[in-house]
Amino acid sequence: MTRVIRVGVVGAAGRMGSTVCDAVAEADGLELVAAVDVVSAGGATHGVTIASDLKALADAKCDVVVDFTVADAARTTLPWLALHGMHAVVGTTGFSADDIDSFRRAFTGSNCLVAANFAIGAVLMMRFAEQAAPWFETAEIIEFHHNAKADAPSGTALATARRMAAASSDWAPDPTTHEVVPGARGGEGPAGIRIHGVRMVGMTASQEVVLGTAGQTLVIRHDSNDRVSFMPGVVLACRKIGSLPGLTLGIDSLL
Repeated sequence: MTRVIRVGVVGAAGRMGSTVCDAVAEADGLELVAAVDVVSAGGATHGVTIASDLKALADAKCDVVVDFTVADAARTTLPWLALHGMHAVVGTTGFSADDIDSFRRAFTGSNCLVAANFAIGAVLMMRFAEQAAPWFETAEIIEFHHNAKADAPSGTALATARRMAAASSDWAPDPTTHEVVPGARGGEGPAGIRIHGVRMVGMTASQEVVLGTAGQTLVIRHDSNDRVSFMPGVVLACRKIGSLPGLTLGIDSLL
């Protein structure tokens, strides 16, 4: 009989965290055994009392802990999980290169997967943009998110730009000589690829990659209309994290 994977969720009462709790509770082979959220401590989700302290994860003997919080909080949580031998599945964004290096050093006895996006379609979008990059001279990325997202640009947009920049170094220079409104051309990402962040009420998460060359353009777009779009990837990561040694970036290797 296959052993059930015991899962804890940090940020369990947040928008993404509560959706993760629902997905874990419903998934075959996974069991929600712990939930941590400082703001909503004392409440409950799927019969599990929400705790305020990470110690609840150890008390529940979690195999895997899912973290969808903010970077400042995760910088404390992830080393703690590594110290206690728990695997981590992380959807938090805003980490620096130094953060990633520190996670790589910390997770030697257990594993950690950090992904900018868990939606299968978004992963494919990034891959398609990477494949298209060598065939085009210009590219811009437009990412749309809900108005509660704190960081800009999104981790997905940055990851996309990095992959495109690695695939091609031959990009046309930006012809703009004067921005009438400062910032109108967006932020300059890797290889000079411009990234535009949109924040609006009613949005979940969408991204467009617009590529152009002589006489043609290509638009690659992915829309997440509901947070449940990320859950198949989260559940897959919880099931597979035990076989991914050390630190893994993105869920590409799981697909």
